[in-house]
Amino acid sequence: MRLTSILVKWNPLKYLGIMAGCLVAASSINLFVVPSSLLTGGVTGIAIIFYFLAGLPIGVQTLAYNVPLLIASYKLLGKKYTIDVVIGTIMFSFALDATKFLSGMLPLEDLMLASIYGGIFNGIGYGIVFRMNGSTGGFDILGAIFKKYYSMDIGSVIFGFNCLIVAVAGALFSISSAMFTLICMYVTSQMTNKIIDGFNQRKAILIISDKAKDIADGIIADIGRGVTFLNGEGAYTGDPKKIVMVVVSMTQIAKIKIVVNTVDRNAFMMILSASEVQGRGFTRPNRQNVKFRTDQKIDPEMEQKIQDALAKRGDD
Repeated sequence: MRLTSILVKWNPLKYLGIMAGCLVAASSINLFVVPSSLLTGGVTGIAIIFYFLAGLPIGVQTLAYNVPLLIASYKLLGKKYTIDVVIGTIMFSFALDATKFLSGMLPLEDLMLASIYGGIFNGIGYGIVFRMNGSTGGFDILGAIFKKYYSMDIGSVIFGFNCLIVAVAGALFSISSAMFTLICMYVTSQMTNKIIDGFNQRKAILIISDKAKDIADGIIADIGRGVTFLNGEGAYTGDPKKIVMVVVSMTQIAKIKIVVNTVDRNAFMMILSASEVQGRGFTRPNRQNVKFRTDQKIDPEMEQKIQDALAKRGDD
């Protein structure tokens, strides 16, 4: 695929989101991190170190240091991702120097506050960028590589690499500065993961009931989610049982509970966190596209009870 054909398929909203995330992260660095003599880690952290030592512009350095990482991105993550990384790197580097005027506008004498709030807003900015499937370059590229090949959390991977930079910072500056930088980085990594997962949280639900068929039919008909039957067996009784498994969004858990309690108040239900869900139906559920079995019929009386319960809770 030629580069020009890729550029034609750009999604403007996606790149506006990346730009917004870069501005938030860059503003946080200039507002909280740099004035408090803290670091952020990654390529930007290295740039900040040389900014303190020689006064070199942080944004220009960040752009220059990213060249070898962009080459690795092209080889391991592909052309399309690398184009996004190049765009994100340029945006972030420009935003770092463009928001330099914020430095000193909100002086904080308490380094703990600076590290916490700097980490929060850094994480929000980076999380938005990753949610748009973009990158600000630097160690974000390494995080994306580890996520792709090892399914590791991006924020946690970046935090691990950043510990090396903190060690260097501790040697060059002070131990207290390095310790507060670690706090800032930890908060950043946790907030990054929260932002990435927060908009797409899923729950896997297992339901054991003697009325598994009715529960499954109710979930499909009234919530529009696909359901899978697992074969189980009671350890004490030895009786065969059907286990209902369904994966839903956070907002659909209450509806699932209503359906289950309406059909069988004695049902056993387990709600598990699903850190990552891929497959049909998981960008957004669409009841119009659900293909029902030709022999699938829900009991009219039970259907009415479920509808009444949902209406009573105001979840229609």
